[in-house]
Amino acid sequence: MKMAHVAEYKKETVKTFTKLIDEYPIIGVVNMNNLPTKQLQKMRENLRNTVILKMTKKRLIKIAIDKSKKPNIQLLKDKLKGMPAILFTKENPFALYSTLKKNKSKAPISAGQVAPNDIIVSAGKTNFSPGPVIGELGSFGIKSGVENGKIAIKEDKVVAKEGVVVNAKLAGLLQRLGVEPMEIGLDLVVVYENGEILTKTVLDIDEDAYKNEFQTAARMAFNLAINAAYPTQETIKLLIQKAALESKALAIEANILTDETVGLILSKAQREANALKSKANITDN
Repeated sequence: MKMAHVAEYKKETVKTFTKLIDEYPIIGVVNMNNLPTKQLQKMRENLRNTVILKMTKKRLIKIAIDKSKKPNIQLLKDKLKGMPAILFTKENPFALYSTLKKNKSKAPISAGQVAPNDIIVSAGKTNFSPGPVIGELGSFGIKSGVENGKIAIKEDKVVAKEGVVVNAKLAGLLQRLGVEPMEIGLDLVVVYENGEILTKTVLDIDEDAYKNEFQTAARMAFNLAINAAYPTQETIKLLIQKAALESKALAIEANILTDETVGLILSKAQREANALKSKANITDN
């Protein structure tokens, strides 16, 4: 039986991908659908020092994955969506996701594209003059009226649910309204690390909220250490100051004379004597 001939470049491609899969600890799957060439070149430039981005046919990527001996690496095969490419990096996967997310830009949606999330037309003024566009807005359930000679949208309206294919009429209206629901950039589907598959929902962390949580925890830990008189490099100075103030207050209360308390104790005695004289109606002659 005659064996099918496999082109040499395909063998080399599989070999290259397999080598990179085995060499790099972090492997990401991205979907290149709807990514313009200009945007791709920009992303490659931004990631040049930390990430290797490789594209080839889905079938060749799957063969390369099968050849790797990394645990659970085969799970990546089911994640190759749309026009897949593979990212290879030694960078933290959360930092990688954050970098890709920050490099995305907004764009209008075109006819035939799928809504990436619920598309909302927000309430507010438009630049449209009164005319047929009111009926066009109404055809999508958008309530509008005329304010100061311009059309104004009365309330927010979801015009396309996530996953719905947008038709040409709606796409045209959204572009005229300046609504840009699409994000142009590398769409990171999953990341492989140490035998685990990390999805977008795991990787998409609100960095500001996470930072605030750490700051709050640090403040609470500091306050607890102070209240419990637990000495650390951060608390020892304040604990000594607190102990000094409390011991001084105790000495004054117990009338213990020291260089620091004698003046305050005499002042306290003078105040108490004056109060007693006033209560007993004693006057100085």
